[in-house]
Parts: sequence; C-alpha cells; structure tokens
Amino acid sequence: MERFIENAMYASRWLLAPIYFGLSLGLLALALKFFQEVFHVIPNVFSMAESDLILVLLSLIDMALVGGLLVMVMISGYENFVSQLDIGDDKEKLNWLGTMDSSSLKMKVAASIVAISSIHLLRIFMDAKNVDPEHLMWYVIIHMTFVVSAFAMGYLDKLTKH
Repeated sequence: MERFIENAMYASRWLLAPIYFGLSLGLLALALKFFQEVFHVIPNVFSMAESDLILVLLSLIDMALVGGLLVMVMISGYENFVSQLDIGDDKEKLNWLGTMDSSSLKMKVAASIVAISSIHLLRIFMDAKNVDPEHLMWYVIIHMTFVVSAFAMGYLDKLTKH
C-alpha cells in the first residue's frame, strides 16, 4: 500500500505538465497583444507626442519582461517538477537549461517582478500629472514592498546556503 501511494504521488507531478503548457498559451496571447500594440503605434508614430510614444514603448518593454518571466517559469518549472526536457544535441539549447533549481527560479521570478514593477512605476511617473497623489504613493509603496521582499528572499537564500 505504501509503495502504491508513493508511486501515485510521484506520478501526480505530471498534473503540472498541462499547467506549464497553458503558460505557453499565455505567452502566445501576450505576443498577439504585443504585436497589436506595435501595429497600432506604427501608423501614428509621427502624430504622437514623445511622452505618449515613450509610454507605449515602456508598455512593450513590460510585455517583453513578462514574456521572459513566462518562459523562465514554464521551462524551469517543468524541468524541476515534472521531467527533464529531451532536447537533441543538434538543437540550440538555452545556457541556463537544467541549471536553475527551484531556489534560483524563485529569485529570478522575484527579480523579474521587481523589474516589471519598476517599468510600471516609470510609466506611472511619466504620466504623473494625471495620477492622484494618493494613488502615486500606493504605487511606490507596493513597488518598494516588491523590492524589500526580493531582497529578503535573496538574503534568506544566502543564509540557508551557508
């Protein structure tokens, strides 16, 4: 009975596979939205104010960072919790493939969230005249919470590795 339960628990990791595949569908949706924004801005680039163009570009950077985060979580999570990817020697491999454990993945996710939050905060600051000061304060507080959390996670990770 014990062996059956252990085998069933171990096999249940495959329930994560469709979730990681679902992230690839999320990546596809993000790519479609990215190119929708690009095709929307190109015809209007000469009539846009510089600050409006910068806001759109920051939005595109934000989407690129989220896309990178999705790829990192999707591939590393699959490799860490489901199965190693079987990529042939004749295909190009990502240099971090197989080297990111769950702890380093957690740190990369935290750093990515801080970067995404920074871009979002920069977008808010670019349009600060149209943002209520109280909301602006909360944006900064939330961003600093992400920064402090990422720093604390890194510090705790460093303490546990020694």
